[in-house]
Amino acid sequence: MVNALIKLSEDANRVLNIVKARFGLKDKGEAIEFIISKYSEEENEPELRPDFVEKIRKTEHQKGFEFRSVNELRAKYNG
Repeated sequence: MVNALIKLSEDANRVLNIVKARFGLKDKGEAIEFIISKYSEEENEPELRPDFVEKIRKTEHQKGFEFRSVNELRAKYNG
């Protein structure tokens, strides 16, 4: 385990106290670890999230569009 001395704004400190209380954590270190784990779940592995997989599966069987040039693509979507 790594020890770290950090400076927090009053707002960040308040948020840590709220997270600590809401989730029954022992100290601010656990609150920081909790926040980091939630961030990691949301940002670092979107391909593993069930809602992401479901979204991709819905689009797998859709027919795509063929374009001969970038101008043709732009004409379709810029109307």
